[in-house]
Amino acid sequence: MFLKTHSLPLLITLISLPFPSCFGSYRLSEDPFHIDFRQAHAYRRPTTYHPYSRTFGVSNQRNYHNPNPANLFNYNNEIWSRLDRARAPVAPKIVNVDDFGAKANGRDDSQAFKTAWKYACSSSQGAILVVPKNKIYHLKPIDFSGPCKSALVMKIYGTIKATVNHSDYKKDGRRWLYFENVQNLKVEGGGIINGNGRTWWQKSCKINKALPCKEAPTAVTFYKCSNLRVAGLRIKNAQQMHLIFQKCVNVKAFNLFVIAPGNSPNTDGIHVTETQNINIKNCVIRTGDDCISIVSGSKNVRATGITCGPGHGISIGSLGARNSAAHVSNVIVNRATLSGTTNGVRIKTWQGGSGYAKNIKFQNIVMHNVSNPIIIDQNYCDQQKPCSKQVSAVQVSDVLYQNIRGTSASNVAVKFDCSQSFPCRGIFLQDVALRPQEEDIAEASCANVKLSYRGNVSPPCSS
Repeated sequence: MFLKTHSLPLLITLISLPFPSCFGSYRLSEDPFHIDFRQAHAYRRPTTYHPYSRTFGVSNQRNYHNPNPANLFNYNNEIWSRLDRARAPVAPKIVNVDDFGAKANGRDDSQAFKTAWKYACSSSQGAILVVPKNKIYHLKPIDFSGPCKSALVMKIYGTIKATVNHSDYKKDGRRWLYFENVQNLKVEGGGIINGNGRTWWQKSCKINKALPCKEAPTAVTFYKCSNLRVAGLRIKNAQQMHLIFQKCVNVKAFNLFVIAPGNSPNTDGIHVTETQNINIKNCVIRTGDDCISIVSGSKNVRATGITCGPGHGISIGSLGARNSAAHVSNVIVNRATLSGTTNGVRIKTWQGGSGYAKNIKFQNIVMHNVSNPIIIDQNYCDQQKPCSKQVSAVQVSDVLYQNIRGTSASNVAVKFDCSQSFPCRGIFLQDVALRPQEEDIAEASCANVKLSYRGNVSPPCSS
């Protein structure tokens, strides 16, 4: 009688209760197996697993869900066997360029690298493309194109060296190693990428004024790549720029050593263009041009722990060339040391441009014998003929210089040469201490700029 009068209300009450918290946010419409494996999470076997449930209202009686109780043991083992096979991590393929014909004997190994990349990129289980150590591979221009079927790691342990034959670059004279449209890529390993650029420098109009100005190849370009990590490599002697990130999203560039002679022309260390969410960290850059250059279309850029010099410093720009629109925002340069560079932290824009460079922070920076430690130049002109005077300019605003100290190689340690039509706005200096390398007095040259100070600022702009 008790069961008849009370079991039905109790059943209704239980059904109406919400699921226990152990179910979390699980939705019935989702397939938990699909979600977990898609995110590469492995299932764990529950610590307490009961292949049966007790019959409601009846104690000490099991109600197995297996339609064939006699085969329960084999049935459950088969389930776990299938789950184990499904959840077992699949090792990525190891793809060694030597296995695809690379010889590292001084001859061209380009085709072996192309074939190895194609094989690795087509792997659905992931792949590690290996360039063995203690070997030097000579390569012509190569496109490492995606998208790939799964995540890919390129382990460069040895040396990759560029061909010196300029005719090899006829197809596209602006690139050598070109990674295009690749997602979830890591390029690392501690090896060397050598652009072999001396023959290109000798033919530069900046070295020989009698020669026409021509483009030279960038050593390594990442174009339209996302979720990218480039780490632990030595990139040297680029034909022109060393490393470019163009139209990329979510980039980490860590522990890179980028080096070229101080007189090598246009050999920027790391060039960021049209790229968002990039973190450059713990890099040593010694080149003949900007250590880091950040140009139009770049947003959310962070550079931390940078050692720079020789070179032209850390630059935002140039922006607005040939009356173009340029947009750069949310840039942080934190903890940098610059030694013997022609500029320290610089913003440079051409007259006649439009757009903005805004929300920029330069923090915790040490200068050693830097010619222009702090500079904004809205009258930038890098051409043989004088630039004509124009009214429009890229607007520079909301720039913070905080805790910057050291020595200036010139008397003018702070220079703000801003546009009369578009003055620099919201320029904020806090705890700046720059003194000349010699015994002269450091000066500040400031035109068309709206400034604010906090703490000790030396040298200050005159009123």
